[in-house]
Amino acid sequence: MLEALEQVGGAVDDCAETTLWGLSDDELLASLDATHVLAQRLATVQLGLVRELDGRGLAVAQGASSTAVWLRDRLRLSGRGARQLVQLAATIDAAPPAVRDALLTGAISVEQGRVVAETIAALPVEAGPEVADKATHLLVTWADRFDPTSLSRLGERVLTHVAPELADQAELKALERATERAEARRHVTLSEQQNGQVRLSGNLDTETASLLREAIDPLCAPAGEYDDRSPGQRRADALGEICRLALRTGQLPDNGGDRPQLVVTVSLDELVNGVGAGTLETGTRLTPGAVRRLACDAGVLPAVLGGNSQVLDVGRQRRLFTGPLRRALVLRDGGCAFPGCDRPPRWCDGHHIRHWADGGVTALGNAVLLCGYHHRLIHSGDWTVRIAADGQPDFLPPGWLDPLRTPRRNLYHLRC
Repeated sequence: MLEALEQVGGAVDDCAETTLWGLSDDELLASLDATHVLAQRLATVQLGLVRELDGRGLAVAQGASSTAVWLRDRLRLSGRGARQLVQLAATIDAAPPAVRDALLTGAISVEQGRVVAETIAALPVEAGPEVADKATHLLVTWADRFDPTSLSRLGERVLTHVAPELADQAELKALERATERAEARRHVTLSEQQNGQVRLSGNLDTETASLLREAIDPLCAPAGEYDDRSPGQRRADALGEICRLALRTGQLPDNGGDRPQLVVTVSLDELVNGVGAGTLETGTRLTPGAVRRLACDAGVLPAVLGGNSQVLDVGRQRRLFTGPLRRALVLRDGGCAFPGCDRPPRWCDGHHIRHWADGGVTALGNAVLLCGYHHRLIHSGDWTVRIAADGQPDFLPPGWLDPLRTPRRNLYHLRC
């Protein structure tokens, strides 16, 4: 074998010395196809070698803890790449002979061979060798037209074509196994980052993911013509709005139903001037803007400290937009009052037009309903909201959008 491989290496040298710009279009395409087929055939030979040395325990005999570790050092692979190579060699070795034959002739790629081998291995025991051979032949035939991803999807239904009497039962069992795996692997992780962000990661089972999609999809559409958020930003904001809605239901355990409480620890001067950052119970810091925004319709427990950290006052929770006042606000605005926004009342916060920290009162004449996105927009300072003489909220756009700052209203929630 070594002599033959040396001859192949010599042929590769000849190919590498070829002047590619001198090839015709047809020669260039044919050469690309030929190199791909040869690469897959050589890869199949390598997989056979890996499987053989793994079976002999050669790597362990030479002092390595595993074949993968030995391959990592010898072939200078990544640990992950070495493990995948050993696993792929075992998968192809356990496949029907027709799979290896197709690989050695270049009829299928190594990745397609892996898909075929895994599909056949997943067939129910009652299918038997005859059904497995039929499925193998069909999948190898399909490999001429479909990439590995499409071939894998087709493989999920291969029994429908070769053994329809087993297909429904096998599909149900496969679905149950997949569901069990998904449920066992489900998790959500919140990881604090160094840049003021929290990374959200995890896996959901199909049912939970469907519920999440149904919940966030209605909130993922752009909130009017001035919404320049990316789709990912809209999804993130939608998740936050769902959490706010859940907190408002009053049906969550422990402190569920209470709006977020912020213990704001700042100097008295910073509180008055609105420049002090806030600190959550977890120790996370919030900007002054975030503190003031959340304080519009959230329970805030002010803990004001003097210069020597002496507690001057720990006030009781401020009056919120609840009860009859909340109902009056909903009746007046009908939903988010920002021009062009269609968010319903349940997704909205009550916003103090003049912030309570600046002496603003919790009253209908100092309030407006805003969805999460437009609440942040108003607190950013470019747009201004005011209550007009007729008691309805007017929004004044920033000067760069409208130099005249002509007042605008939301006509979406008008009642006939």
